[in-house]
Amino acid sequence: MAEQSHLTQHIESFVDSSRTSTQLAASLDAVASLVKTDALTIESLVREMGMYLTTTDNIVRARGILLLAEVLKCIESKHLESATIHSLIGFFTDRLADWKALRGALVGCLALLKRTSSAGVVTGSDAKVAAQSYLQNLQVQSLGQHDRKLCFELLDCMLERYPKAVAELGDDLIYGICEAIDAEKDPECLMLTFHIIESLVQLFPDPSGPLASFAGDIFEILGCYFPIHFTHPKGENVDVQRDDLSRALMSAFSSTPLFEPFVIPLLLEKMSSSLQSSKVDSLKYLSNCSSKYGGDRMTKHARAIWSSLKDAILSSLQEPVFLSSSELTDGLDFQDNEIVTEALSLLEQLIMQNNDLLLSLIVGDEDVNMIFNSTTSYEEYNDISLQGKQKLHAIGRLLYITAKTSIASCNIVFGSLFSRLMDLLGFSMRNTSGDSLLIDDYVPSERLHFGGLYLAIEMLSGFRNLIAGSENLILQSLSEHEICCGMLCSFSTSLVKAFGSILATSSNNGPLDSDIYIGVAGLQIMATFPGDDFPVTKYIFENILVTFMSIITSEFNKLTLWKLALKALVRIGSFIDRFHQSERASSYCHIIVDNLVSVVSLDDSIMPLLVKLEALSAIGTSGMNYMMKIARGLEEAIFSNLSDVYVHGNLKSVEIVVQLLECYSCKVLPWIHEKGGAEEVVMQFAFNIWSQIENCLDFSVHVLEKGLLNATMKAIKFAVSSCSVENQNIIIQKAYSVLASNTSFQLNESMFISSSIELEGLQLSPKAYNLSQRDEWILSLFASVVIAVYPQTHIPNIRAILHLFLTTLLKGVVPAAKALGSMINKLVQKSNGAEVSNDCTLEEALNMIFDTKIWFDDNGILKRCGGLGNSSGVGLTDLCLGVANNRLLQVHAISGLAWIGKGLLLQGHQKLRDVTMIFLDCITSGRIRGALPLMQHLLENGGEQNLDSSLMRSAADAFHILMSDSEDCLNRKFHAIIRPLYKQRFFLYYGTYFAVFDCEI
Repeated sequence: MAEQSHLTQHIESFVDSSRTSTQLAASLDAVASLVKTDALTIESLVREMGMYLTTTDNIVRARGILLLAEVLKCIESKHLESATIHSLIGFFTDRLADWKALRGALVGCLALLKRTSSAGVVTGSDAKVAAQSYLQNLQVQSLGQHDRKLCFELLDCMLERYPKAVAELGDDLIYGICEAIDAEKDPECLMLTFHIIESLVQLFPDPSGPLASFAGDIFEILGCYFPIHFTHPKGENVDVQRDDLSRALMSAFSSTPLFEPFVIPLLLEKMSSSLQSSKVDSLKYLSNCSSKYGGDRMTKHARAIWSSLKDAILSSLQEPVFLSSSELTDGLDFQDNEIVTEALSLLEQLIMQNNDLLLSLIVGDEDVNMIFNSTTSYEEYNDISLQGKQKLHAIGRLLYITAKTSIASCNIVFGSLFSRLMDLLGFSMRNTSGDSLLIDDYVPSERLHFGGLYLAIEMLSGFRNLIAGSENLILQSLSEHEICCGMLCSFSTSLVKAFGSILATSSNNGPLDSDIYIGVAGLQIMATFPGDDFPVTKYIFENILVTFMSIITSEFNKLTLWKLALKALVRIGSFIDRFHQSERASSYCHIIVDNLVSVVSLDDSIMPLLVKLEALSAIGTSGMNYMMKIARGLEEAIFSNLSDVYVHGNLKSVEIVVQLLECYSCKVLPWIHEKGGAEEVVMQFAFNIWSQIENCLDFSVHVLEKGLLNATMKAIKFAVSSCSVENQNIIIQKAYSVLASNTSFQLNESMFISSSIELEGLQLSPKAYNLSQRDEWILSLFASVVIAVYPQTHIPNIRAILHLFLTTLLKGVVPAAKALGSMINKLVQKSNGAEVSNDCTLEEALNMIFDTKIWFDDNGILKRCGGLGNSSGVGLTDLCLGVANNRLLQVHAISGLAWIGKGLLLQGHQKLRDVTMIFLDCITSGRIRGALPLMQHLLENGGEQNLDSSLMRSAADAFHILMSDSEDCLNRKFHAIIRPLYKQRFFLYYGTYFAVFDCEI
């Protein structure tokens, strides 16, 4: 009784129209939950609600029917007996005539019709009865938006899920749908109506079936929506956008060929609109519809479509624009707008559908022939009017599309127009073959026709892309009997010589000379026809390469020409690599890659080294095989010049090797790393750096030229970071062996086991602050290796290395400080149980760094020992705070601690708090203690204020190191451990300290 009482309360709450939406939802959920959990059957619910479903009170009846419908919606996946479903669908079908309770009836019917077979479904006969009731009783357009949407959802569901049942309604169904959707304006409803039309035409595919007589009426309703003009009030939440509506309408337009007599004329009419959006939509719809209707139905519209396409292309092109040399394309580049793009796409599709008819219209078109003949009469680009340039591009694009669509269309355009073009240019057909191709009697005229060459490039480009886009399928079936192949073979010699002669006589005037552009583009296209010796012969291909190579090595003062030629060579190499053309790859390597590598090694002043390296690195991007050759060539040049630096101190070699290393680091290594698969080469480079240092017994006095040291460190870091852990282990073992055997550093492991053994002295005199050149060089390079390794890479004798970096950072060796910070960042916080004597955890490393004590002896030398040594010694923290009374040492200590702190910050270690407080103490401290003799001369000259300022700047710089992104170390490129949002966490944790500090200031 209690449960029944609660149920009654929920029902009465829902049918009470004064309740809030929250209360209504709660009541519905409660009732639905009872049914879902089998505490109440749907039959019992219907019996309990009997009076609410049949009462004469319109409001109560409507609310009751809606409650039952919503419950059914909530239990769509719950199995119901067939008899129950039959009774329920019968009830809601009858209620479709009850316009006072219509919403509940619609929701109920929709919930039942959408059920799946596993849960029990409405039978086809019941669905048909529901459809009949829908058509007889509903005046859809008289309803509000929400109810109309439900009506369309219900109709769409019937068509999708019960097509055979509703199809039996025949003409009544079609007429009812037309009546329901006519004059609909709501975007969400329109999306449904357009899909309803698609579903409807699939019910009656027979051209002579019931739909045929209604096709005109249906399209009269659909046609008024084209083109879509869709606006909605600001702030209105509408999920449907204009593009959604346009795509849905386009699908409806193309859903049946029966619409063709009405669709195509409408679209052609709208193409003459002054609105660009209307033209674009018309072209998109034409493309979609023509593909669905088929070539036979589109044949009768071919002439009208061609006329509209021609007008659209000729009237829509803008002023031509030359691109920069870094964006070389196959021909001239004009600012094609969306109209031209869609028009050319449609043209290509129509040619594929009806090749002969469309091409006969194009080739025989009076306007096309008039423009074709006039554009070839212009010798110079600047002689052509703006309108002429637009027409030139229009015809060029048309020829390009016809040439690239199919072999049949390519044959037609080459046979009818290409041969005429060659005659206009003064080229005669030759039937020569073999190596004699470029040794004929053709001599270019004093001035070739720019317009003619441009049109030739467009046709050649179309032909080339036709072959290239077929994944060799067309190339395998090509023969000399094809008209396009025969034409290309016959005129290839003349074309190559013509393009070459343009470049030979170019003046390189202006930012981008049109003649240069056309000459380079023409040669590039000729060199990128797939096939090793057909349709463009190997001999012609190699002559093109020789032409470009000559420009690269001797015309570098003509910047535009040089950059375009280089870009063309890169594209040619990439094309060869893509199509795996072995013979052409061999020619490319011999003529381009090998020659460029040899040019880099030449010590001449004709071609600047930077220009050589720009060309070499760009050519390498054509393919991995080319880049490997170039990398090896660069390595040979690097090691040769490094040897000259190490042994003889040759300053000229220093400048050369710095540029070589920069190219290797910034261009070659990143490209290899991105492409992958060549790690062995990179690893060997880093390994050989160390081998060369090991074999060099005496360093020259000039070896520590900072630019060279920095460039070498950068190259090592990039190389090591690109290697796997396994290869990094090999490199770091080699580096450690060189560090241990070729420097004065004491790295005996046993010396670091006891914490009380005296280790090393730091004399406080100007000269003693400098390491030997060899030691600093090797130490800095070793630090670069440590910076770049993965956390999993094993660092040999790690305790000795930690002490070495700590010692040398106090001497001002910044790479040692960065390496120490990187080590701290990559160490694990707890031992992994490895039984290796020189492994240590992060905690152990921090203890060694912060517990190491340093003190003075009687000779003014700083001594260092472990944490259990002389209690009067000072640690790193004390040095930062100035306990040693030596500002230079203090500055070095702060700098080193900053990099250690950054390593801790990135991984989120709590020790960072102590580091932060040290820096704050340094900034707030205004004291200066008595200095040692090294600093005395500064104090005597009033340098105390300068020393305090430098100290505060160092502490401030430390915070800059902590918070700024570093390119040299502690970044993802060098495999640092970086916790997400580490900067935000830093300010969150230490914001209080900064606030207190700000108040003190």
